[in-house]
Amino acid sequence: MSRLIALATVSATGVAVAVPWLVDDYTTATLARILVLGLVAVSVALLTGVAGLPTLGQTAPFAAGAYAAASLDQSVGVVQLGVAAAVGAAFALLTAPLVVYARGVVVLMITLAIGELAMTVASRWKSVTGGTDGLLAVTAVRPVWGASTLDSDRARYLYAVVAAGVVVCLVLVALRGPAGLLLRGSRDDEGRMRASGHPVTAYLTGAYVAAGAIAGTGGALLLTTQQYVAPADFGFDTAALLLLGVVIGGAASPLGALAGTALVFAARDWLSGLLPGQAPLVLGALFVATAYLLPRGVAGLRPARGVLGG
Repeated sequence: MSRLIALATVSATGVAVAVPWLVDDYTTATLARILVLGLVAVSVALLTGVAGLPTLGQTAPFAAGAYAAASLDQSVGVVQLGVAAAVGAAFALLTAPLVVYARGVVVLMITLAIGELAMTVASRWKSVTGGTDGLLAVTAVRPVWGASTLDSDRARYLYAVVAAGVVVCLVLVALRGPAGLLLRGSRDDEGRMRASGHPVTAYLTGAYVAAGAIAGTGGALLLTTQQYVAPADFGFDTAALLLLGVVIGGAASPLGALAGTALVFAARDWLSGLLPGQAPLVLGALFVATAYLLPRGVAGLRPARGVLGG
């Protein structure tokens, strides 16, 4: 199975890198934005599926990271990403006491309120965010491997692929180690974990802050790829579609969440043109079908043993 997953990952990476040479600039820009949203979905999966804290509020650190990146006049890509990640993590740390002591639907409602409050602040704090008019990307982002700026849709897309790929790999490595085991143990049997002396609240706080850093990184990538940022990018519809994508892809799988979110946003963006007004109906049908046929999401699919030679 691990070989199959590795082969699928390498193949998907090769396709992702080749895409800008196979499609037009508009499609490349759209795919770059979907990739950024997929990265934010990884943070949703970390909280919802791994830590057991269902969330509708990751658009808040997502916005914090985007506006932090927009405040930098000139920056190397790594610096911009680092600042955005730090701001997203700081935002999560400030709001963590409201989240990590709650469970279930209560967490969902609290995180929804945090996300909506963040969007309200972004809409009204015009001196920093530009209000509902938004901000244009005036930064000249330079990737670490060269001095030239990212001045084309292709370059910005490839930059997003590399940055998102690094972050996702770090998440996968972390979840395969003790951190992943501790979070899953806290999710599955919190009482036993506490009884054996584990500081569950500290584990959940760490996961929440890490998810904030991931979402903040996504905010910086959104600014770079979209060249514009506005409160509308962080509304409830985005939060709901992120959670839907995570459920469809597999809430406990970062790669599944990335794939599910790409499917959801691609369906929304392209079906809105092919089937005007029917995209929500198609997404709803997709969700219902997944709930009945794939209760563990797309990531829950397992090929037959004979296929793997097992």
